[in-house]
Amino acid sequence: MAERRVETAIVGGGCFWCTEAAFDELYGVESVESGYAGGARPNPTYEQVCSGTTGHAEVVRVTFDPSKISYRDILEVFFTIHDPTTLNRQGADVGTQYRSVIFYMDDTQKITAETVMNEVAASGVWTGALATELSPAPDFFPAEAYHDEYYRRNSNQSYCQVVIAPKLAKLRKNHYARLAVNQASVPRTEETPVLPYQTDERNPLDHGGIAD
Repeated sequence: MAERRVETAIVGGGCFWCTEAAFDELYGVESVESGYAGGARPNPTYEQVCSGTTGHAEVVRVTFDPSKISYRDILEVFFTIHDPTTLNRQGADVGTQYRSVIFYMDDTQKITAETVMNEVAASGVWTGALATELSPAPDFFPAEAYHDEYYRRNSNQSYCQVVIAPKLAKLRKNHYARLAVNQASVPRTEETPVLPYQTDERNPLDHGGIAD
C-alpha cells in the first residue's frame, strides 16, 4: 500500500488566531498549528514576539493533502483572508510580527508563490503594491498551547465576534467549493466556481469589522 503524502505550508498574515481559523475550514487541510518563524531568538514566547524585538512573525504551519488541496489553493485563500499591502501591519495590529509572509519549503513552492503573487498584483483586487515577504522556511517554533484552536474555543469573545467571524463569513462566501463541510455534497463545477481573488469590497481589511 502506497504511503499517503502530505505537504506543509507556512504563512503569516497578521494574528495567527485568524489565519488558523480560516485554514481549519478547508477541505484537504489536516492540521493547522500556530507558531513563530523568521526571527533570531530560539523558542520565543508570545510576549517576546509581541514586543517586536525578536524578528519573528506570527505564522501558521498548515499540513495538507495535495491530492485534495494544492499549495496554490492554499496561497489563493491566503491572499483573500488578510491585507497583503500593509507593511508590518494588519488593521490595528502593528509590528513586524504581523507582517505578511510566505515561507516556502522548496523551489517548487517558491515558484508557485511567485506566480500567485504576480497574479494577485495584476488582478487589481488590492489598490496598493504587495508587501508580502517571500523567504525560505526558517525554524518553526510552536506557539503556547492556549493559542491552539483559539477561535473554536473562544468564539463568543468580542475579538472573535468582531474580527475573526466576519473573515470566516467572507471565506465561506468566496471559497465555498473549497470548504471541508461542502465537499461531500458539492463538487467543484462550473456552477460553483472558486473565486480566488474576489473580495467583498475594494479594501475590506481596514479594521472596520473584517480585519486581523
